[in-house]
Amino acid sequence: MKFPSPITLREVAEMLNARFDGDPGFPVLGLNEIHMVEPGDITFVDHPKYYDKALNSAATIIIINKEVECPQGKALIISDHPFDDYVFLARKFRPFQPATAMISPSAVIGEGTVIQPGAFIGNHVTIGKNCIVHANASIYDHTVIGDNVILHSNCVIGADAYYFQRRPEGYKKLESCGRTVLEDDVEIGAMTAVDRGVSGDTTIGKGTKIDNHVQVGHDTVIGKHCLIGAHCAIAGVTVIEDEVILWARVSVNKDLVIGAKAVVFAMSGIDKSLEGGKKYWGVPADEARKKWRELAQIRKLAGLQVIAENGKE
Repeated sequence: MKFPSPITLREVAEMLNARFDGDPGFPVLGLNEIHMVEPGDITFVDHPKYYDKALNSAATIIIINKEVECPQGKALIISDHPFDDYVFLARKFRPFQPATAMISPSAVIGEGTVIQPGAFIGNHVTIGKNCIVHANASIYDHTVIGDNVILHSNCVIGADAYYFQRRPEGYKKLESCGRTVLEDDVEIGAMTAVDRGVSGDTTIGKGTKIDNHVQVGHDTVIGKHCLIGAHCAIAGVTVIEDEVILWARVSVNKDLVIGAKAVVFAMSGIDKSLEGGKKYWGVPADEARKKWRELAQIRKLAGLQVIAENGKE
């Protein structure tokens, strides 16, 4: 998420009542969690396992709970509770804004777009030309939708990321301040949910078609002209490249890449990145021909066992 205008390191530290290491006038351009950071962004780290990753990331301002040497060209904000400070900034710069109408007055809707009765369109939403938003579809704040997009009934575009930190008193929510972006010619099926980014964008590429009852997690990027079958579950921070096909009930783990033109057959479970241009099947998913050969060998072994048992008799 980018701030409306740059602010200074001193201003941020004062908001958080925290100490800082760096030029007080150091420009701060936005807020991002570690997976999505860009130069000028603030990020946070509160666990030693991730100190190096945060300090060496593209982020130039790091909220951290330990005194460390400040990397050259960066700035530090020293805090006892980096997670809480990050949430504070997210709420401050993109606060929840209650709706006052089924279609927000701040929404921008293109020529020729049809909004069916009962659809909800939140604040600062942009919808392009010649779209159809069917009854009871819900489009949350700050969503961006291109031209010729079809949203079927009861789909939810832009709900919060499923992202929590465990605390002794329960789970602390990492507030979502990112967006959902649907490019031109996308179609989203009934009862499908596409979550917004924690701080960046969840993006569905041009021409991609998503079936009913699909879950797309936060900060995931799905490429152009993909087909996603019913009941697929795609975890956050996943990259699915162009022209990938996921047939029904495929489950995809987080933080992985599915290469362009890969095809994954129904009921598969993907736990690692997959090379493009190949066909996959199984749990865990592997090249389909290899998986089928393995099954054939298992059947042969079962047959040999029966023969061996009969021979003993």
